Amino acid sequence: MKRTFLGTIFTLTFCLFTTIGFSQSKEIKIEFLGNCGLYLTDGTTNIYTDFPYKSGGHGYMEFDESELDSIKENSIFIFTHKHSDHYSDKNIKKVIKEKGGKKYGSWNIEELKNLEKSVPNFSIQVFKTKHKWSSKHYSYLITWHNKKIFLSGDTESAETIGTIKNIDWAFVPYWILLDAKENDIKIDSKMFGVYHLATVQIPSAKENYEEIENIKPIIIQGEIITIELKTE
Repeated sequence: MKRTFLGTIFTLTFCLFTTIGFSQSKEIKIEFLGNCGLYLTDGTTNIYTDFPYKSGGHGYMEFDESELDSIKENSIFIFTHKHSDHYSDKNIKKVIKEKGGKKYGSWNIEELKNLEKSVPNFSIQVFKTKHKWSSKHYSYLITWHNKKIFLSGDTESAETIGTIKNIDWAFVPYWILLDAKENDIKIDSKMFGVYHLATVQIPSAKENYEEIENIKPIIIQGEIITIELKTE
C-alpha cells in the first residue's frame, strides 16, 4: 500500500514538472533594460545581453540599483563589446559573485559559440562587426526554439544583417535602418526593435517609426516583448 502511494506521488510530481516545463516553452519574453540591454527568458534559461552596463555611461540611459538585485541566479551574460554603455566590469563582477552565472564576449568568443551544448533548443552565430570606437565588436544571431533574434549592438553598417534570412526580431539602433536605406540593403526581418536611443533621439524615432507596423521604437525601460512559440 505504501509503495503504491509513493508511486502515485511520484507520478503526480512528474506530471506537474512536465506541465510546468511545457508552459515555460510557449513563449520567449524579452524585457528592455536600457541602451542595448535586454533580458531574454523562455521560462527556464535566463539571458542578459549588454547588461549590466554602467548606469548613465556615455550619457545614455541610467537604471536603478535595484535592477541589479533583480537579476536571476546563474544567468548567461552576453556582451557585444566593452564600452561602458554596454558593459560594466564592476557591476558584472558584483552580480556573478552574488548570483553566479557566466559572462561571454570578445574575451571567450569560442566558448560562446559552444553555448548550444548546455542550453536546450539554442544556438548562436557570432559576427565580428565594425564599430569605429571598438576594435573588438560582435553582433549575434540567436536561434532559440526555432525563433531567430538578431542583436546588432553598436555596429554602424547594415551589411552583416543584410546577409541573414528569416529573422523574427532584429534589435538594431536607428542608424542601421538609415544605412540599409542609403545603401539599398534589404533586411529580412519580420519585426524590428529600435533600441539604444538617447533622450534627444526619442521624439524623432517616435515620429519616424511608431506608425510603421513592423518597427517598434523601444523607449520605456521595463517594456516587454513576447515571441509566441509553436506548440506541437
